[in-house]
Amino acid sequence: MNKKICVLFLACCFGLGACSVQEDSGTENSVTPADAAGEITEKDYGAQTVPDVEAGINDIDKYGNITLTISPDSMLNAGYETADIISVRIGDSEMEMPVGTAYSDADSGEPICCFRTNSLGVECVTFAVNTGNMAQTMGIAERHVIDTDPGFEWIYLNGLDESVTVYISMVQKQGYADEYRLHQLGNTRTNKRDDYASLSDAEFANFRVIETTGMGKGTLYRSSSPVNPALNRNQEADDALLTAGIRTVLNMSDSESLMKQYPEYIMTSYSHCDIIALNMEMNYYAEDFQSKLAEGFRYIISHDGPYLIHCNEGKDRTGFAAALLECLMGADVKEIQEDYMLTYFNFYGIEPGTVQYDEISSSNIEKAMARAFNIESIRQKDTDLQACAEAYLNDIGMSPEEISALKARLAQEYEGKY
Repeated sequence: MNKKICVLFLACCFGLGACSVQEDSGTENSVTPADAAGEITEKDYGAQTVPDVEAGINDIDKYGNITLTISPDSMLNAGYETADIISVRIGDSEMEMPVGTAYSDADSGEPICCFRTNSLGVECVTFAVNTGNMAQTMGIAERHVIDTDPGFEWIYLNGLDESVTVYISMVQKQGYADEYRLHQLGNTRTNKRDDYASLSDAEFANFRVIETTGMGKGTLYRSSSPVNPALNRNQEADDALLTAGIRTVLNMSDSESLMKQYPEYIMTSYSHCDIIALNMEMNYYAEDFQSKLAEGFRYIISHDGPYLIHCNEGKDRTGFAAALLECLMGADVKEIQEDYMLTYFNFYGIEPGTVQYDEISSSNIEKAMARAFNIESIRQKDTDLQACAEAYLNDIGMSPEEISALKARLAQEYEGKY
């Protein structure tokens, strides 16, 4: 059947950053919502009729995630489900991707269509690249840094504008089912303290000291945001920060102006630290990400510890930066995996020894580090991860003297908490 059914979709949501492997970014909107009209064209897939869908772009967030003017309920009613594989066409660019509920339902660097709830409680359909930039990957728009809030704007490319139509069609029903079962985490994390009764307040906040080989005792910590209330973990993170005696903070997610707008910011222990607000995107391989990462590490060199690195969840940008510094100081793959996966235990209860534990590590941090180091795998025999980290830092603009100074800072020892 090719009967066309015109459907009016209300613009239902404002795009946000990631909720699982990509992190929630707040409500920073930079693209005027498009006309919310959509169109559905029915197609036969065996006994099930699945229509093509047309929708508009409601928002592109600071990470390049594209949120549509169509709701998850409308997609579900049309026959699109999690673990389906769909085709998305915007302008002259077309891409296949699975449907999921969290950005972690795809491997690092891979696309995903998310049926998700943003931090405003609004149900959204969002196209993203896990730890990447969908708008730039598809050639839809380019992110430009600006001096005024929110610190960026999106410029449409190739003759496109905010009225562009997004075309969605079915490729394979449940074609991603096996991978989805391994990746799916979106329904297992909550932001309710009572749901994590077995964790300490610091663990609930994903706050911990990094104790891998070569790292000074009590020197480097990682955490979810001590000021952003979106995950309801900020107070616990701020309390842990005070107990650990943190003096210097790398905030990888916020601009300085946004950071200071969080409720009761001035009342936090966090606000009395030396803080650099880096406002970093999610694409680890973008020039902007890499230059800001080098800037943050230079801030460590010029300031006293103990140090804290955080983003929103303390999982993705923080996880990448932490793994890089762990490699730099001499950690092996097992240590890197164990530190990275503690976050997945704290948020999702994923335990060592499970298939999901190894799959998440392999498809996320190990894959991300291998790509950064330009090697096939960080587990390949005789790989010198410390040399790889030094070469990476040199490639992103740090001099040998700066790299040596960074290592010296991280080797210092403090009293140590957590």
